[in-house]
Amino acid sequence: MITKKMRIKSILNYIGSVISWTVFSILIICAAFLMYYFVSLKLYEAKGSKYRPFFSVYTIVSQSMVPTINVLDVIINKTVYEPTDIKVNDIITFESTGVLSYGKTVTHRVKDIYYDESVSDYEYVTKGDNNPIKDDTPASYSNLIGKVVLKIPGLGNVQRFVGSKIGWLVVVIIPALVIIIQDIMKVSNVKKRADIENQKIVSQEEHIQWE
Repeated sequence: MITKKMRIKSILNYIGSVISWTVFSILIICAAFLMYYFVSLKLYEAKGSKYRPFFSVYTIVSQSMVPTINVLDVIINKTVYEPTDIKVNDIITFESTGVLSYGKTVTHRVKDIYYDESVSDYEYVTKGDNNPIKDDTPASYSNLIGKVVLKIPGLGNVQRFVGSKIGWLVVVIIPALVIIIQDIMKVSNVKKRADIENQKIVSQEEHIQWE
């Protein structure tokens, strides 16, 4: 018969397993991203500034692309190796050379494309969907980081939460404590079963000696 205590214990074990596997999955994903960036950095150092990683990940912090891309959405960019692969209405990420945003990483929509013979480079006229006017300076292919191929809504909130003290407590400390408690309970249960078996053996030996 399943008692209330056993049912509560089963629920706690299930919750602990879910938390443990969730944390484990997050750590695996983070480790994969870190490994990817580490390898990309080494390749960048070896091949020079012309090297472009296949994918790049950014968290949006401005409202210039609302409602298409909101603040704290995470975007994944795919590197474009041919300038003609960029089309009008594509959303691209680039290093801005504009007066108001010089040196910043910007993600905006392409409104027009032309080839500038004076600098032998393709230029992309861009504009934020939420901005009233186009950007003051076109984005050059040489400053292009990539084309947006995926948006993960609100993932930046998770990033911000995990980076906070409470997030660190919830994501790392509490799951670690749950795992430790589970291990202690398992060891305790094994010890109890061993004690019960030993008592049975002793009882059987005493019974035999009595006979």
